[in-house]
Amino acid sequence: MKSKAIATMTKMMETLPETMQNQVVEHLRDYIADFLDELQWDALFQKTQKKLIAAAKRAREEITKGHSKPMDYNRL
Repeated sequence: MKSKAIATMTKMMETLPETMQNQVVEHLRDYIADFLDELQWDALFQKTQKKLIAAAKRAREEITKGHSKPMDYNRL
């Protein structure tokens, strides 16, 4: 079942010459691929967010207790 947005987009695309339709489709493919990558990244980030928060808390505790050293960027 097509949504109203898809139907509107289809009508708009039909007004374009075929070569332009192909260009728009390529842009849409790229956009959708990027969008899907972002969704996947967000899902992965959500899965690890608790671990990241715990690591940040441990780092703060180590800094507070004086168990840490400033990072030497020259050694990276």
